[in-house]
Amino acid sequence: MKLSVSIAALAAAASAATFNGFSYNPKELTTGKCPTVDTVKSDLKVLSQYTNQVRIYSVKDCNQGEPVLRAMEGTDWKVQLGLWVSEYEEVYENDRDELIRLAGEFDFKKQVSAIIVGNEAIYRKEQTSAQVAAKVRDVKAALAKLGLSSIPVTASETWPYYDKTLIDAVDYVNVHAFPFWEGFKIEDAQDTVFGHIYDIQKLADGKKVVVGETGWPDAGGNYDDAVPSLANEHRYMKEFICRANLEKIDYIWFSAFDEAWKPVTNASDVETHWGVIKGDKSPKFTSPMYDCKDFVPSTKLFETESESEGDEESKSSTRGRPSSSGSSNKHSSSEEGTIDEDVEETNESGSSSQGKSSHSDSSSSGAWSLTSSIIPAAAAVLAAAAFY
Repeated sequence: MKLSVSIAALAAAASAATFNGFSYNPKELTTGKCPTVDTVKSDLKVLSQYTNQVRIYSVKDCNQGEPVLRAMEGTDWKVQLGLWVSEYEEVYENDRDELIRLAGEFDFKKQVSAIIVGNEAIYRKEQTSAQVAAKVRDVKAALAKLGLSSIPVTASETWPYYDKTLIDAVDYVNVHAFPFWEGFKIEDAQDTVFGHIYDIQKLADGKKVVVGETGWPDAGGNYDDAVPSLANEHRYMKEFICRANLEKIDYIWFSAFDEAWKPVTNASDVETHWGVIKGDKSPKFTSPMYDCKDFVPSTKLFETESESEGDEESKSSTRGRPSSSGSSNKHSSSEEGTIDEDVEETNESGSSSQGKSSHSDSSSSGAWSLTSSIIPAAAAVLAAAAFY
């Protein structure tokens, strides 16, 4: 396989920086207090500089589906509505029932770009792929009765857990991939994540593959060789988004805001540092947040394809994600990547690019994810306790 990038494609990717969409939890950024229509409108005003689409993870938790949809009325905002799935069936049933209620109150055809059933429930070993697939079909049937069959329905899972059973049930594959949580150096992150994408595309057999979550934290403890820093967050953002744009791969960025309310007693103390917007709602990076005009995609995957596939297979068995049982191999380091001018300017304004030295070895948490309305063709997960 050879990578061919046209001048026209490069020019298109060099246009003003935008995001297909953001993972977004509308809870108050510091306290986790439930949202109101006004607080959601305030968030969307900030995010409107970068996108017009967000993904939420539950319509029932904090009854957040209603204020999000209400805040979007009369605008061009789109939302992917999530239904939370856990080991408790009533959690899914409550979200599904709330979804049906909301469909009677709001114009889903205008505002809702997708329904996402579950978020890494298979990875957390709370459901099997067959159980999640059955819930996807259940939601499809409910939407059909409401005349909403045109809205795509999918499920979100990490790349090692997206199997044919689930692929056959969804309208498109919504897969999560985080080289950070695999412990890779930033220099290897681009090839790692796109290797996973290509593997899932082969398995999907022509069905559209969307990267439902990916990102890199700017602070916290290292995870094996993965170093959280502002420079690394910026590098991963640019390399992933510019290449995804070139290859017309849809994605949603994890995440919109830093969220101080999230738990930090997990595999690495990075949970509050995944946003491209700080907790005070100021941007971490100068505008534009990334620029693709000088981007050249890596060709390593293509030059050594057979060797890379072998390496990837061996890594996937040992470095897939933080163990749900909790143990992790981490170390502390002050290592930083090369910081470009934009990131230097942001650092001078006070944002830290250093990792913290304290860690916890309990279970990982992380989280969130789209079909794009901006660029067509478009973590460990938050523990259930973070939502409920």
